[in-house]
Amino acid sequence: MDMKSSRGYHDAMIHVETLRAGIPIFRALDSEVRIRILELLEEHQNLNMNELAEKLGLSNGALTTHVKLLDACKLIEVRTATGKHGTQKICSLHEDRLIIDLKTESADRVYDSEIDVGLYSDYEVYPTCGLATKERIVGEWDDPRYFADPERVNAGIVWFTKGFVEYRIPNYLKPDQKPEELQFSFELGSEAPGSCDDWPSDIHFSLNGRMLGYWTSPGDFADARGIFTPSWWDPIWNQYGLLKLLSINAYGTFIDGGKISDVTLDDLGITYKSGLSLRLAVPETARNVGGLTIYGKNFGNYNQGIRTRIRWAQLG
Repeated sequence: MDMKSSRGYHDAMIHVETLRAGIPIFRALDSEVRIRILELLEEHQNLNMNELAEKLGLSNGALTTHVKLLDACKLIEVRTATGKHGTQKICSLHEDRLIIDLKTESADRVYDSEIDVGLYSDYEVYPTCGLATKERIVGEWDDPRYFADPERVNAGIVWFTKGFVEYRIPNYLKPDQKPEELQFSFELGSEAPGSCDDWPSDIHFSLNGRMLGYWTSPGDFADARGIFTPSWWDPIWNQYGLLKLLSINAYGTFIDGGKISDVTLDDLGITYKSGLSLRLAVPETARNVGGLTIYGKNFGNYNQGIRTRIRWAQLG
């Protein structure tokens, strides 16, 4: 399901990892009225409650019930605004895309882990660059030396104009198990001096030295404060990124379900003995060298590090 948000070019998503986890969303979508609300918000981007009620031919009381259901499962966003006609509730789409994993996960067929954004194992970065914890900047602005500071392990945001950071991914496969799919979930954006909503950057992904493909981040966003971004962070700086899902399986490599290359798991040759090194990079040879910001815990809109998932099957 594709949806255009109030930030129309911000290709963000809701990722439903299991069918059971998606039950609240499925219930919210089981209504012609609520589907029509989503269509109207896609068309108009922002509508207040009175405008929605008028377009739907509903009373405000009847509309409120539908809006609350959509808001509760984050399909829409409701915010309060004060204008010349008093206080109004403004509705907009919360995300652009809804992705649902149809497989029902079994706990003994999946290995999940999460890596904080400051726990990179290797790096090469160039200014503008830096990292910060939820309390303060680590070291000084635009000085790559501080990427080696021990306090980096507490970082909740990392940014640089070009270069790379690399993460060691836990591999818990056993000798009688083979991977069926690798997934990586992270909140990403570009890196402009200050911020800029129109600042494209080609972010490249590789695993164990094998190039997987790239995704073009549209910008470095500061049109609204990140939900988890700390209060001391200046509002003119980048505030949040877009939640992206990188997956590699037998059919290729995908971002949010869209294929970015033909590299498959067979090409990577991963076994229970394999080390896993994930690199996120903006090479200087990229068409759009617009930097990279990785949002972790206590920053951005999702309050997560780099989440990893290995789906596996029994050998033989």
